Amino acid sequence: MIAPRHCSCGFDCEIGLGIPMRDGRCRAWVVICLTGTSLACFCPDVSRADIYRFVDENGVTHISNVPADPRYRLWWKEATPEERKTALRSPAYESLIIDAARKHRVEPNLVKAVIKAESDFDHKAVSKKGAAGLMQLMPATSYRFRVGNSFDPWSNIEGGVRYLRHLLDLFRGNLELALAAYNAGEGAVARYNNTVPPYPETRTYIRRVMRYLERYRSDGKNGQSSD
Repeated sequence: MIAPRHCSCGFDCEIGLGIPMRDGRCRAWVVICLTGTSLACFCPDVSRADIYRFVDENGVTHISNVPADPRYRLWWKEATPEERKTALRSPAYESLIIDAARKHRVEPNLVKAVIKAESDFDHKAVSKKGAAGLMQLMPATSYRFRVGNSFDPWSNIEGGVRYLRHLLDLFRGNLELALAAYNAGEGAVARYNNTVPPYPETRTYIRRVMRYLERYRSDGKNGQSSD
């Protein structure tokens, strides 16, 4: 057998080989390595695929995207393009988003993109820093924009869109600065002379929101529901 290639995550990332893994290792890390996703490591030459696994008689777990051994069973299935597109939609909150966006003159697709990046449309989401709800409002932001219950979708979207409108006005329509402030705070943007702070998290966040925004806009142009 060819020796598996190691990447920075510390796991074996050789595609097409049965990778023996002792039980107890985190499933998410294994899948990320095999699929070449950039969340944990960078293996750009690895193609995405369904993942299979089996546990042998010695208690060793084998994982591969090529189930050459009949003992392999499907463990993780890659989403289809249509499933990934569906994951970007928000039918449950569409009317709330449109109403708040129109009221505060913010593009609905932008609101959707922020919600997707912030909470993935989970109205019960809470971050380690205490941000809550669909648009991940910090307690101070909720108080500032009169959000009584951050876990109530209507209240959260209303407050979050008002905050977006405030940031867009503050930075004279500069979307990147508004998103930077939404993520890192207005003070952080001000400290760097009204430029995007050099925080990796913030810069990654801006790219994510912009990517979702383009997806929602594209869906709308193609006549598909962008919710």
